[in-house]
Amino acid sequence: METLLIIEDEQLLGSELSRHYQSLGWDVVWAHNLAEAKDLLLVKTAEPLVILSDMNLPDGNALDFMEQLKIKAGGIDAGTITPWLFLTGYGSVPDSVRALRLGAYDFLEKPCDLDRLDLIVASAARSATIQRRVIDQTRLGHKRYAPEAYVGRSLQAQQVRQLLTRLTEVPFSALIIGGESGTGKGLTARILHYGGPRAQQPMIEVNCAALPRELLESELFGHESGAFTGAVGRHRGLLEQADGGTLFMDEIGEMPLDLQAKLLKAIEDHTVRRLGGEKEIKVDVQIVAASNRNLENMIQAGTFRADLYHRLSVFKVMLPPLREAIEDLDKLVPLFVAEYNAKAGRKVKEIPDDVWSKLRAHDWPGNVRELRNVIERCVLFADGPIFPGQWLQLPGQQTIQNGTVDNENSLRLPLDGSMALDDMDRFIIKTALDRAGNNLTAAARALGTTRETLRYRVRKYQLNVTE
Repeated sequence: METLLIIEDEQLLGSELSRHYQSLGWDVVWAHNLAEAKDLLLVKTAEPLVILSDMNLPDGNALDFMEQLKIKAGGIDAGTITPWLFLTGYGSVPDSVRALRLGAYDFLEKPCDLDRLDLIVASAARSATIQRRVIDQTRLGHKRYAPEAYVGRSLQAQQVRQLLTRLTEVPFSALIIGGESGTGKGLTARILHYGGPRAQQPMIEVNCAALPRELLESELFGHESGAFTGAVGRHRGLLEQADGGTLFMDEIGEMPLDLQAKLLKAIEDHTVRRLGGEKEIKVDVQIVAASNRNLENMIQAGTFRADLYHRLSVFKVMLPPLREAIEDLDKLVPLFVAEYNAKAGRKVKEIPDDVWSKLRAHDWPGNVRELRNVIERCVLFADGPIFPGQWLQLPGQQTIQNGTVDNENSLRLPLDGSMALDDMDRFIIKTALDRAGNNLTAAARALGTTRETLRYRVRKYQLNVTE
């Protein structure tokens, strides 16, 4: 049973509304003044589905109270989650405009026809139910970006988690994430956004190395129609789109110097001007910048602006390379195995000691990203519950340059990026078919799989077989 909060000082009207909505199945709570309403909503933290309130009460104005709730909620419209319906005996245009500006669902003058009020209350209830479902799903999705999502048992990982926990509790304006490629800078940025006070606002991501200078400027600051050849319409830049939320700028060290100056001005003035535009647009954006390059060395070399660096480095989070926190493998490997078991329908459970030895002996130049790719390949090629160490193929551990057949019982595949995963899969199946004289049944037996599974892959890769 959903709760309807009625805030009404008139005894007769309050009693009538309470009886009416109780008869319709509502759990009705009646507050006779603002003091009782504040006690319910602020002290007892009640969460009514809909609020039906008089405008002017003996101890204050309900609109003022609604605005207080909005401020307490960090600027989110007070009526976004719990719709407010206002009833007033002497409404005015300014009051109705203010009510709607604050997010009120509707503004009605007394006396209001009950049938009409029922329709509006039912509509507000549907809207609130949908909105709460969306918010619950969003919160559930954001849980995976808690500081605990930065996995590892090493001292370095523990220190990073502690720092991320502190940072998600403060409203910082800018921050730099450093670390080698593949150490988890994107994950860290999402933890900072979704775990912080801006979680309900947008997070916009841009890779500064992936866009040419002209396109990067247009993407960041936006443009007006006709600002340049091909600008056929107005475009809101990423800084505008991230207003109220976070802009994650990956590989910021690749940004040209002139754009660095323009970005610095936008950050300091909290304004942007679109290309071809004449007016400044106010923005409130939290900047999270990341780079796998040493920005301080770039300042010395004259390729990165010192003033932008100092403006961004309000806080710095340095992520350790995997080779310096090798004990983190104990947490990361089972995590990735479980992830790809779920994605691929595999049941890998046991990781042999020799596999652990090889994993710990590797230098991991690609860090966690490289580890994830290795685990994905091994799990996808697994035939049973035991982790197939033959698919590790770590550099320096029996590496090769091309997919080749060693003998009738083994083959080798490259791990230098020259062969995609599907190509490896096709090579294995084709080799098994060649050895079986293109006989599907014999090849399936050799690969330890079913004819149906192998037939699907044969069709996928357009190979020739006989039944």
